[in-house]
Amino acid sequence: MGNDLREKLKQNKFVVTVEIDPPKGANPWGAYNSMWPLARMVDAVNIADSPMARMRMSPIALAHLVQEKLELEAIFHLTCRDRNLMGLQSELLGAFALGVKNILTLTGDKPQSGDHPGATGVFDVDSIGLAEIAARLNRGYDIMDNPLDSKTDFFVGAVANPGAEDLGEEIERIIRKKDAGVKFFQTQPVFDITNLERFLKALPESSVPVIYGLLPLKSVKLALYLNKNVPGVHVPERLIDRLRKGGRDAGVEIARELLYQMRSMVPGVHIFPMGDVPLVEEILKEEGSSYGECSHCI
Repeated sequence: MGNDLREKLKQNKFVVTVEIDPPKGANPWGAYNSMWPLARMVDAVNIADSPMARMRMSPIALAHLVQEKLELEAIFHLTCRDRNLMGLQSELLGAFALGVKNILTLTGDKPQSGDHPGATGVFDVDSIGLAEIAARLNRGYDIMDNPLDSKTDFFVGAVANPGAEDLGEEIERIIRKKDAGVKFFQTQPVFDITNLERFLKALPESSVPVIYGLLPLKSVKLALYLNKNVPGVHVPERLIDRLRKGGRDAGVEIARELLYQMRSMVPGVHIFPMGDVPLVEEILKEEGSSYGECSHCI
């Protein structure tokens, strides 16, 4: 499978990606079944790496199977939590050999917060260091500057937060990630277009595309949880009022409105379904699979 995602972003075509958690077990069919309806509606699917430090199937293995069985391009997450420098490089080389070329570099949650609190967190490097490793492999060298028999061609991604309290610090970190070799970003959920515009103005001139987070709100409870527990994510009170009145239907309507506004402003959206893939279908089915070009791409 080629890297269509990279080409679409290069051509300023609006893209849609969706994040999926791997199964807690050895059977991938449940994950296939959830992703199957999306295969012709989205441009790529993100496969998380034991999110929230809760053990799941290997994202690389599932990403390979998704690309092979569903012909749906995958972005595998890789954290620095579970592997040392040798392990990270071996995983990357194996992923590339399997045809999985899109990577989202993450530092990772500490094991103490998950379902294996006694596990050792490695963290030889952080997400910036991991991006540097992938960029070195792309140039044909390992982290110790030893030449490889053959080089990789990863499309290296990282995360950003448009709602960060210290926007200047967030922009500096974005620049550092770009300098390390990051070629695209995916962000935390956006709920306020004004904050998005503020973030767009703060970004330096760059050819690196940013895909912005879209999280469908299913309930007031979810909105309040995000406001309390996720730094840099804020659901405005006016949206919470709409959820109180309209519940899940209001959440779908809000997501569609945000998607409509964002598609003319940014290169794409990254949807967090929070385990409710049919909700993603509901949001996208009226939009269709062709979004045209972004008029304000970064």
